[in-house]
Amino acid sequence: MPFQCAARTDVGRRRKINEDAIACRPDLGLWVVADGMGGHDAGEVASALVVERLIRALEAAPDPAARVEAARAALAEANAALVALGGEGPDRRTIGSTVVALVDGGDGRLTCLWAGDSRAYRLDGAGLTQISRDHSLVQDLVEAGVLTPEEAPSHPNANVITRAVGASPRLLVDGLDAGPATGAAYLLASDGLTRLASDAELAQALAAADLDAAADDLLTMCLERGAPDNVSLVMMRG
Repeated sequence: MPFQCAARTDVGRRRKINEDAIACRPDLGLWVVADGMGGHDAGEVASALVVERLIRALEAAPDPAARVEAARAALAEANAALVALGGEGPDRRTIGSTVVALVDGGDGRLTCLWAGDSRAYRLDGAGLTQISRDHSLVQDLVEAGVLTPEEAPSHPNANVITRAVGASPRLLVDGLDAGPATGAAYLLASDGLTRLASDAELAQALAAADLDAAADDLLTMCLERGAPDNVSLVMMRG
């Protein structure tokens, strides 16, 4: 099945290292964004390992129907590897990464898998929908009624996530049917994009005829707005 795809990743204006990793592999039915945990050690190692393990697993999957389970197994393996890596040496470290991925299982539907606050969106006839739910402290506070959605981005703990690959020995990955492989447009993004772009701006980009130009526009917009974090995005349309 042919897909239109565009992918971008940039260090941003303030960071010295890009701790994000991305993959756009329609040949494998895989699209992924991973965001290494800022403030921890070797975030770029963690995100790269997560993406590499997903690619390797789907390359080895015997048929498209096995892709989703292969991706889940790859994330579990990546988690174990990062926990072990963090335990090396005299001091235990957390080496972790968020992940959000779309997997084409060959049945006309896409599955979204994620851990952390990197997001997945779908644009179709009903408008823009955020597919994923942030695994973050502020999202928990919003759902508990302590914060409003408008207050969440400026909360002092807005960067605290509650799940990540490598953060604990047991990884919980959420997964759900993301929608049809055709007839919709999808965006995967690190929080370096979603904290700077409005839903209307994301919807406009996904609706563009030229996804490559739209991806460039989103990245340029983030850089013009100061891009305090790494910025990564993967766009696709079937």
